[in-house]
Amino acid sequence: MPADGMQWWHIIVSTHNSWLPGDKRGFRSRGHKIHSSGDYKKPPPIEEHAGLWAYHQQRSNGPVIIPENQYEVVGKAILVKLKKLGYRVLALSVSATHSHWLVELPDDLKQAKLIAGQCKTVSSHAIRADVPGRVWASGGSFIRIKERSHQLNAYRYILNQKDAWTWDYAKEEKAEEETNDNQQSEEAQG
Repeated sequence: MPADGMQWWHIIVSTHNSWLPGDKRGFRSRGHKIHSSGDYKKPPPIEEHAGLWAYHQQRSNGPVIIPENQYEVVGKAILVKLKKLGYRVLALSVSATHSHWLVELPDDLKQAKLIAGQCKTVSSHAIRADVPGRVWASGGSFIRIKERSHQLNAYRYILNQKDAWTWDYAKEEKAEEETNDNQQSEEAQG
């Protein structure tokens, strides 16, 4: 599984204002002072925090939406940053309002959050011309992968995101092998 001192993480980051307090998918405030009775799998009753959601909706400028033609730009910026820092990535997806990563980072949550922050910064800068200002919400979900079956489920889940750009290490390795095979074939013929 992970190298010493490392941990496989399923990281989920959302765009700014895309999941506000009172959201119908459920939510928790900082420190869990306010907590809905449900989550995105089993949503709470719509009226449970409707007033809180309306209040935050009024205060925001609406959710940041990543244009579809920029999904790959964002994803590749995150991927390049993680690889440049020397971390292994198994899968990545980017859609209009969120991104999923399956990546091996330090076992320390604080360090993992700092690295994710660097990736969010780089990807925001990559699309600055189309999406000026803040792209990502603060924080994110950092889920520790506990066992191989959990890792496989997270991998499949990320690659099956609807309306998203996806990347996985296996496709990249296959493309590299095909490129090497083509180069060897050309050298043999030439």
